[in-house]
Amino acid sequence: MSIRSFWIFVVLLAAACNGPMGLLPGGKLGGEPRPAPSNWGFAGDYGTVQLETHPEEPYSVNIAYTIMGGRLFINAGGTETQWVKNMTLDPNVKLRLDGSLYDLRAVRVTDRGEIDRFAKAWTSQSMFRRDPSSYEQVWIYELVAR
Repeated sequence: MSIRSFWIFVVLLAAACNGPMGLLPGGKLGGEPRPAPSNWGFAGDYGTVQLETHPEEPYSVNIAYTIMGGRLFINAGGTETQWVKNMTLDPNVKLRLDGSLYDLRAVRVTDRGEIDRFAKAWTSQSMFRRDPSSYEQVWIYELVAR
């Protein structure tokens, strides 16, 4: 298989997967539409979900989430990633969790106390997670109902 054929295969496979594949971003997410819950506790303390940003040209990624007090948070740490840039332009996002699709709005967390509480929860999940409160700028978002 040539390099060109390989990349065509990868692109077609990614398109067929209805979202991101590992670390590779994807497009529009599919799933069973559901209303946003008032409490995300059913999702456990943390895990991985798919996040779709940029509704006009959907861009989706696999991303870790953290639940605090029934509220759902995502974290880009100290890096302004593409999905963060997309949410700056339009905070309306979709979240896919266990095949369910939720229409949400991303709200950037800027309160220092909230960032510190998140950092404590985030770093307790794995010794490999860096403390986001140590960054000069941090991109932590709460996902709320639209």
